[in-house]
Amino acid sequence: MQQETGKPIPVDRPAPERAAAPDERFVDTYLAFLLAQASSRISHEFHREVNDAGLSVTEWRVLASLEGSEGESVGVLSQLTLTKQPTLSKVLQRMEAEGLVSRARVRADRRQTVVQITPKGHRLTDALRERASRHQEAVLEPFGRRKGELLLRMLRQLLALHPAQALSDAGDDPVFPPA
Repeated sequence: MQQETGKPIPVDRPAPERAAAPDERFVDTYLAFLLAQASSRISHEFHREVNDAGLSVTEWRVLASLEGSEGESVGVLSQLTLTKQPTLSKVLQRMEAEGLVSRARVRADRRQTVVQITPKGHRLTDALRERASRHQEAVLEPFGRRKGELLLRMLRQLLALHPAQALSDAGDDPVFPPA
């Protein structure tokens, strides 16, 4: 971190207090809250289309996460879909029964399962992926192409700087984690 003077801010010292406007709530400037709110609102708009296609949000997230992948472990899918592993395992069982995904044990580690999308899963998500792309374009359109691309790059960098952690059964709250 650096101050405007270019001198580094010591990591062991708290950042200088930012004076909030009198009519500004803390959450109006809190990054985690803003990201969660933006994600919730934007996702909600598209999730109506997911439901209309006969999928749950978790099923859509699984299929979308498997597109372009040779397969993912249940642990990785849990992180990508923001779903706790016990819940995801039940969803994957249903999806496998419907022929949307296949599961196979890893030869090197029989405890690990790799999930792959099936041709039926691909066909089901083809139209949804196209709609998701159009929805994303509409969301980013007010910012223009360059700023939209910049926002996506910055979010990918932010994710790279903060690696995923397994979701606990205690009820994770990404906006207001326990103290």
